[in-house]
Amino acid sequence: MKIGIKRGTALLGLLFLSTGVRGAPAFDTLIRHGRVIDGTGNPAFFADIAIRDGRIAAIGRITNEARLIIDATGLVVTPGFIDVHTHAEDIDDLPLAENFLRMGVTTLVLGNCGTSTLDVGAFFRRLEATGISPNVATLIGHGSVRGKVMGGSFMRPPTSDELWQMQALVGRAMDDGAVGLSTGLIYLPGTFAKTDELIALAKVAARHDGIYASHMRDEGRGILDALNEVFRIAREAGIRAEVSHIKLSGKSNWGQPEKVLAAIEAARAEGLDITQDQYTYTASSTGLSQLVPDKWREGGKFKEHLADPKQKAALVAEMKSRLRKGGRTDYSYAVIASCKHDPSLNGLNIREAAKKKRGSTSLDAQIELILDIQARGGASGVFHGISEPDLQAFLQHPNTMFASDSGVRKYREGVPHPRGYGNNARVLARYVRELKLLRLEEAVRRMTSLPAATFRMRDRGVVREGAWADVAVFDPSKVQDNATFSDPHHYATGFAWVLVNGVPVVKSDQHTGARSGHTLGHNAH
Repeated sequence: MKIGIKRGTALLGLLFLSTGVRGAPAFDTLIRHGRVIDGTGNPAFFADIAIRDGRIAAIGRITNEARLIIDATGLVVTPGFIDVHTHAEDIDDLPLAENFLRMGVTTLVLGNCGTSTLDVGAFFRRLEATGISPNVATLIGHGSVRGKVMGGSFMRPPTSDELWQMQALVGRAMDDGAVGLSTGLIYLPGTFAKTDELIALAKVAARHDGIYASHMRDEGRGILDALNEVFRIAREAGIRAEVSHIKLSGKSNWGQPEKVLAAIEAARAEGLDITQDQYTYTASSTGLSQLVPDKWREGGKFKEHLADPKQKAALVAEMKSRLRKGGRTDYSYAVIASCKHDPSLNGLNIREAAKKKRGSTSLDAQIELILDIQARGGASGVFHGISEPDLQAFLQHPNTMFASDSGVRKYREGVPHPRGYGNNARVLARYVRELKLLRLEEAVRRMTSLPAATFRMRDRGVVREGAWADVAVFDPSKVQDNATFSDPHHYATGFAWVLVNGVPVVKSDQHTGARSGHTLGHNAH
């Protein structure tokens, strides 16, 4: 792994440097005349920043020469953004990760929602050999571990031997550099795991100072119970915990962010280390399979259930009941993002797609379409069901980080959630510049030093002498997210430069093609 462990010292006041050795530039890169926001939340200040050997060598008034001089007059200079909740395992195939870099994101945390590579060491070696543009860290996914050991999505606890094997896989992943354990408790097979199983595995991650990141069992009516499970795991395993993409889903559950945040604050007052992340959009995104109750997909028996008229009728009745309990009358809130077996459905909501394929917008026609899509291999979807006032309440909490919940985007493929192209830029454009809900310095802190500290990324997330030179240079008056739900394939703009480990990967809103990213193994931090 390429990450070093040398620690720099904080620089107080201005640093004045004179000319170095004649004929040899003192630095690789010099960023001059920028307004520096250092990532700590402190007020911005004007200074030059010198970079040498991938790290920040000096900050202040610098008169030395450099191979590359960047004039940041009128721009802000910040640490590169850290996205702690991604599904960027496809970086193997798309190593430039252009959608992330072009909105200032320089470090990605993979392996969220319980799904990850199982062999972290081999994965890191492969990325190092390939070359990647951003830095990459990963969690070890509980669902992947459970599926490997138990051989399927089974509605039962593991045997003692199976649990031992699962603990061994988590331990090996942590030894190889995973930053913690993730769960996806609405997904197969994680939904069938009991709390004791999760505690046993979280204890393994805790021994390596890892974090427990959870897509909880419920983000709607049962959210407080779901939070209590997170708190119990954190308490009994002795582990830090992260609530993934905090939200209140479904109109009938809106208006309660204060209760959710009060529960988290009570847990923190108890002594638990609980934080949360959030994407800044009023829609979620996951597989359309989540519209089909788990028990009907358990053990790979979905098609068998559909073939039995009585079981199918029971399944349809349960889907209708769940819809009513969520305060909805149909599935028009769900939009098909990517349907590989029928791309003509991409971008249509379920009601529109039912009209196209079945000639009817009735609820029965919509359910038949959902079941047919699932039987043919499934599809991904975008689900509109989050309140903007709730989103803003979570956003203003000081421990909320901003994370995209996105994979690496293949340009012009499907109609994916726009967060993969615009999440960080949207924070800066909408919630800082337009609505003024956050100071610019505070928004930057939430995207830099807070995630770095939470996920134990040493010498990342700050502009400080000795820190790694992950840097974003942008115009806060112009930075903009351009992706929309109906037309998502637009990169963010307003970024003059983005550097990863001192190397420019974005210049004037264009990717340079550089692959200067490191794999961030936990043991090396």
